[in-house]
Amino acid sequence: MAEEETAPPAPPTPLELLGQAIATVPGITGWRIEKNELIADANRTQLVAVMTTLRDDPRFAFEQVMDLCGVDWPDRAERFDVVYNLLSVSLNQRVRVVCAASETTHVPSVHTIWPSATWWEREAWDLFGIVFDGQPDLRRILTDYGFEGHPMRKDFPLTGYTEVRYDEDRKAVVYEPVQLTQDWRSFDFLSPWEGMTTLPGDEKVFKERQAEQATPEGKTP
Repeated sequence: MAEEETAPPAPPTPLELLGQAIATVPGITGWRIEKNELIADANRTQLVAVMTTLRDDPRFAFEQVMDLCGVDWPDRAERFDVVYNLLSVSLNQRVRVVCAASETTHVPSVHTIWPSATWWEREAWDLFGIVFDGQPDLRRILTDYGFEGHPMRKDFPLTGYTEVRYDEDRKAVVYEPVQLTQDWRSFDFLSPWEGMTTLPGDEKVFKERQAEQATPEGKTP
């Protein structure tokens, strides 16, 4: 019986070809495609060299960093992922570069490659506490002055600390302990769909009807 001929493997897609090319860049430790998006893992210590190659190599030409953000995985030893979304306008292609970091390890800044990354690195520092080496303007950008902690960490407490508000009488910003108080209230749980038993002013008639229904044949005792 003749052996069945096997169909030749499908040729790689443009996204797979791009992933294979990026895998040859020193410092890239792996790549994958998830939901039709190319993701490449990078060694943190070689991040600047990797990003420079992705920008300058004509095969990639990623001229823009569209976004930079942190992701918190508190159960991991290196709990943070720093995610860079890169765009090549000239070649119409995208890649997401991911590198890992911890609370004590620093990530090299890429602001010298893409100056717009300064805003994103400040945001990642403010919300996650990720430190970027070489970033000259590492200040908080979304939380208030004197804010303690980093609110996007998954172990950040949901209550406590202080709140800030503008006091009209003092004409100044004041800090106060967080107070989540609620005045005592009387709640009426009667559903409006159940209908009202009596109308205001008809209480006497309602009581008389109740008394009639309580006696046989509606006779008053």
